[in-house]
Amino acid sequence: MDLHSRYLTIADLRRAARRRVPHFAWAYLDSATGTEASACRNRTALDNVLFTPSILHGEVTPDLSVELFGQTHPLPFGVAPVGQSGLLWPGAERLLAQEATKAGLPYALSTVANATPEEIGPETGGKGWFQLYPPRDVDMRRDMLARAKASGFKVLVLTVDVPVASRREKQVKGGLVQPPRITPRIALQCAMRPAWSLARMRAGMPRMKTLDKYSQDNAPRDPTAHIGYLLRTAPDWDYLRWLRDAWDGPLVVKGVLRPDDAARMQDEGVDAIWVSNHGGRQFDGVPGSVEYLPGVRAATTLPVIFDSGIEGGLDMLRAIALGADFVMMGRAWHYAVCALGDRGPAHLIDMLRRDLVACIGQLDVARPADLRGQAVTAG
Repeated sequence: MDLHSRYLTIADLRRAARRRVPHFAWAYLDSATGTEASACRNRTALDNVLFTPSILHGEVTPDLSVELFGQTHPLPFGVAPVGQSGLLWPGAERLLAQEATKAGLPYALSTVANATPEEIGPETGGKGWFQLYPPRDVDMRRDMLARAKASGFKVLVLTVDVPVASRREKQVKGGLVQPPRITPRIALQCAMRPAWSLARMRAGMPRMKTLDKYSQDNAPRDPTAHIGYLLRTAPDWDYLRWLRDAWDGPLVVKGVLRPDDAARMQDEGVDAIWVSNHGGRQFDGVPGSVEYLPGVRAATTLPVIFDSGIEGGLDMLRAIALGADFVMMGRAWHYAVCALGDRGPAHLIDMLRRDLVACIGQLDVARPADLRGQAVTAG
C-alpha cells in the first residue's frame, strides 16, 4: 500500500494512532492542561501567520538543509523529547532514534523516557540530544551528565518550564497512574487494543529506566507527579551556570518565552534558545508559542529552536519566517509510530519533506530561511 494515498497529513496519522492505542496512553500523549486553551491558541496563532507569495522567479531548486551545532541536517526539523515514549508504543525510543539518525535528523531522549541513555545513545551515531529534567542532588546530576556523555549524546537540553507537576486533567481521567500498573480499568482498555497489548507483553511493563538507580523507595504522591518530580528541582540562574560549567558540549535551554530571559541566557553561555510552551501541557494561561518568536529572535544572535502546535511543513515555515532556525516535534512522531509501527517515522519524514517542498515552491524561495521577515500576521 502506498502510505501517501492514505496518510497525507499528521491529522491522518493522529486518527489512525487513536484507534490503536489504549485510552489511558492516548490521553497521556494527546492531552494538554486546564481547558486546553493554550494548546488551541498554539494552533490559532500559527494559522494567523500568513504569506504573500512572490511570482515570476522561474524554476527554483529547493534546499531544505540546516546547519546546527556543527551538523548539517537535510531537513529543518527533528524529534523532540517525549517522556514515557515507550508507554505510547513499546520500543518507540529506539525506533525513533534509529530512523531519525538514518535520515540525518537529531533525536532527543527524555530523562523520563522508558529507555536509558546507554540503550539509545549508540543508536544516534554519537549525535543525539539528551533532555535533562534538573536533578536536585549534585551527585545525581554529575552522574546523569556523565552517562549521557559516555553514551554518545552531543547536545544537552535543559527543560526549565516544568517547575511543578501540571494537572493534565484529561490524563488523570484516562486512568494512568504512576508507576504504571494494571488495574481492571486499564486491563479493559488494553483488551480493546490488541496490537498495542501484544507489543507491550513482549516489551514488559514500562518504567523510567534512566531513574532506576536513583529512585530507591520514593513513590509518587499524585497521578501526574511521577518519580522524576521527586528527584528534580526548579532550576535557577545559579543552576544554569553550574550546568554550563559541567557540560562541555552545546547547551540548549527549552521552555523560553521572554526575550529578556533569552538575552540573559546568551550572556550566561547557552548555545541555543528553545521557544516552547510545552505544547500547552504545563500552563493554560499563555499565548501561542509562535507569538514569542519575533521578540526572542530580536533579543539574541543564538540559534532559536521552536516547538508547540506544529502540524505540517507550512507550520514549520511559519515558525522559521518569524525567527526560528530549527523546529522540533514530539506528538507527531508518536502519532506516526502508533499508527504505522516501524513504517511510521520514515513515512512522516517523507510526508513533511514533500509538504515543505510544495510550500516553498508556492512561495518562490529556495530555502526556508529566505522567508525570514516575509510573514504577515492576521488579526
